[in-house]
Amino acid sequence: MKSTAAGESVFRVAFEWDESQGIPGAVVVTNSNRSEFFLKTLTLDGVPGKGTVVFVANSWIYPADNYQYERVFFANDTYLPSKMPAPLIPYRQEELNILRGDGKIGPYKEHDRIYRYDYYNDLGQPDKGSKLVRPVLGGSQELPYPRRGRTGRAPTKTDPNTESRLPLLDLNIYVPRDERFGHLKMSDFLGYSLKAIVEGVLPIIRTYVDTTPKEFDSFQDIMELYEGGLKVANASALAEIKKRVPFELIKSLLPVAGDQVLKLPLPHVIKEDKFAWRTDEEFAREMLAGVNPVMIKRLTNFPAKSTLDPNVYGDHTSKITEAHIKHNMEGLTVQNALKGNRLFILDHHDHFMPFLDKINKLDGNFIYASRTILLLKDDGTLKPLAIELSLPHPDGQQHGAVSKVYTPANTGVESQIWQLAKAYASVNDSAWHQLISHWLNTHAVIEPFVIATNRQLSVVHPVHKLLSPHYRDTMNINALARQTLINADGIFEKTVFPGKYALEMSSVVYKNWKFTEQALPVDLVKRGVAVPDPTSPYNVRLLIKDYPYAVDGLVIWWAIERWVGEYLAIYYPNDGVLRGDEELQAWWKEVREVGHGDLKDQDWWPKMDTVQELTRACTIIIWIASALHAAVNFGQYPYAGFLPNRPTVSRRPMPEPGTEEYAKLERGGDEADLVFIHTITSQFQTILGISLIEILSKHSSDEVYLGQRDTPEWTSDAKALDAFKRFGSRLVDIENRIKDMNGNSALKNRNGPVKMPYMLLYPNTSDVTKEKGQGLTAMGIPNSISI
Repeated sequence: MKSTAAGESVFRVAFEWDESQGIPGAVVVTNSNRSEFFLKTLTLDGVPGKGTVVFVANSWIYPADNYQYERVFFANDTYLPSKMPAPLIPYRQEELNILRGDGKIGPYKEHDRIYRYDYYNDLGQPDKGSKLVRPVLGGSQELPYPRRGRTGRAPTKTDPNTESRLPLLDLNIYVPRDERFGHLKMSDFLGYSLKAIVEGVLPIIRTYVDTTPKEFDSFQDIMELYEGGLKVANASALAEIKKRVPFELIKSLLPVAGDQVLKLPLPHVIKEDKFAWRTDEEFAREMLAGVNPVMIKRLTNFPAKSTLDPNVYGDHTSKITEAHIKHNMEGLTVQNALKGNRLFILDHHDHFMPFLDKINKLDGNFIYASRTILLLKDDGTLKPLAIELSLPHPDGQQHGAVSKVYTPANTGVESQIWQLAKAYASVNDSAWHQLISHWLNTHAVIEPFVIATNRQLSVVHPVHKLLSPHYRDTMNINALARQTLINADGIFEKTVFPGKYALEMSSVVYKNWKFTEQALPVDLVKRGVAVPDPTSPYNVRLLIKDYPYAVDGLVIWWAIERWVGEYLAIYYPNDGVLRGDEELQAWWKEVREVGHGDLKDQDWWPKMDTVQELTRACTIIIWIASALHAAVNFGQYPYAGFLPNRPTVSRRPMPEPGTEEYAKLERGGDEADLVFIHTITSQFQTILGISLIEILSKHSSDEVYLGQRDTPEWTSDAKALDAFKRFGSRLVDIENRIKDMNGNSALKNRNGPVKMPYMLLYPNTSDVTKEKGQGLTAMGIPNSISI
């Protein structure tokens, strides 16, 4: 026995075997011990006519009395169902039947390997009172939603349609055992980090807030979170939290000595310059290279139009006129700017307006719906021209909105008002980012694909081998999110303004989700930031040439699409083979009719009749799970760890002339700063929110990046291995290209006033030792949504 890595061992086993039986295609592994073990691979050396045969398991094997079936593992060969060696066909079919678990209601146990679907009906706790009731998401046209993995827990006593929940601090929510965090990263990192926040850090923050003023007193007060940390005079409280946070990675949050409790790293956005975040250029640049670079659209009509039904909501046409912006247009008229593709908009008006009456009745909320108009300058940067802040009409929603327009200013009270206007717009964008760009459009929409792939595609199927690395840990992180983050009165509701309406809002947005529009080139064209161009390798041409997310994203998209196309061509020489693949057809049917069943009748679903359709579908799945998630996740702490840059709540209305708050803005200095600070996210929400995103923005020590595999022997197919090697080489070339662009001073949006190079779509494929890619790096594309 020799050690190969931390916690891993190699065992040599000798046994007799009759070569006349042929080359082994599967093994049965029986665990006669009392505890489970994790089997990575089983290798047979010296097989006549074959050499080495590798059986890839990557599976937990429990004692045999836990199973009513044999644990079978196939050799790392790849077979379409029609090509499977006849003796292995029954094993292939039986394994899929086991994973489907059809007819097994639950509750499921730790050793179970069952993949079934359920609604999002486990977020509320009606047994604890009406304040914790939340609607069931999924299964209705009113509140459609992607499906999540079934746990089989019993319903609540109060509502038979709501699933009962585990105690808040119990992180053993069921997911199939091989989907659970069994890696270095998660067992000692993420799960216990979340537990530490809820069980340890949260009470300490409450203690701190309860014994000090409930507001920050200055920007320096906020800076103390990074420079000094939270101090607690009670030494026993510090000892208690250290006991509750058992793992080293979490203890990095805590002090080495002294009485500091929570020590946070300095976010990138204020590392080089503590004030650059306040500039208009940085405010606009983050729409192209920040944590939510997927929202900006080209303005095609002026004034901006609303998509809200006028029969229900009245007229919501924008109140921004040419008079508001013409002095700032650098000599252009509005019509010239529209024709020249120079006007853009960050439009959150229609997103939030239907919910504002309810949202603003929640404690501590004063939220506007915002529109921000921007001009593309000659140097490639964006300049904000105006921000419109709107509230529902006091006489009823059918009367439209009450809106006010604010324009840039550099001096006097107007400059203070403008800073607040940008903050209100950022509040909208922060909530949309967390709720839609991040949670719904990556985490939630991918889980049905994870479930369907395991239920319908054998592990020896080429598409299973292609997609499975991009599902690593996703079901588990989503289960933890339901348990501690997006649940009723969870961390998300505590820190982001939609509060208890957050997930309901995401359901309304999901009604208009289209799988085909998740393809990056399609999304860019839909938003008007690109136009079709058949001469481009990406088939589109960007209208904002220095758009870091789109520039890097398109070349990553191209590399993924090329890899997928080369790989699938090995197994599908023509469309007829694909149409005859019963597992593949069952997989796609289940994704559409069950996993995303509330949208099953939409006509945009690919029919899965051609290799081209499969190539596009797999490219979209890999894009969402890898690059899109990286772009919206790993910049959270670097950009939003300093809450004034990305506030998540606004608590007070814009100061009006004649009020005391307005007088403070007129006096400027510290008094004006206090108005800003007391308008945005509260002290408690700030500390809790940034404690969370500091954890969620980190890469683990065992991260597997795009172009890497955690098992080198994932396939025996030389053609597939060669294609994958080419994919990795292209990604390394892309890394060099990104570094070159970040060093080009002509590309102003790559670094911006905050001097933060855009590295969120830097693949990090070349980092095979994982030395550069661990921790809070703000770079790297992991294979999967694993945090």
